Amino acid sequence: MSSIDPNRRPSNFGRYLFLLLLGLVLGAVATVMALRALNERKDHFPEALMHVQQWHMGQLKGDMEQNRCNATDILPHLQALRMTANDLDAAFPALRDDQRFAAASSAMRAAMDKAVANPPLTCEGVGAAMKDIGETCKGCHQDFRG
Repeated sequence: MSSIDPNRRPSNFGRYLFLLLLGLVLGAVATVMALRALNERKDHFPEALMHVQQWHMGQLKGDMEQNRCNATDILPHLQALRMTANDLDAAFPALRDDQRFAAASSAMRAAMDKAVANPPLTCEGVGAAMKDIGETCKGCHQDFRG
């Protein structure tokens, strides 16, 4: 014998659950698409420039730790850092008129000019050059990095 009531209406719980899950999935997909679209509109140049400079500083540090401090190992990274220092003002156009930023970017170029003109030939010299370069980075980051 079956105890099912013939007058009982079937529950709509399954339909509502399905619609809720479908709405959550579609909402998540739409959110991801919107965030990616916003990210595509963003100017990636400033971050990319900082990543490239950070990579070259990391290579210098790695060379120094491996005692590979001759000019052929060090100079390409110093030259790349000097070349990218030229792009600082273009990478941050909103800060171009700020005197602190102008002084910091100028100090970075001056430190790089000094390091490229007289490349360090010892690991101690590389460490000193990296310290000078790092100080210019630190000065700008303290004032402008969030």
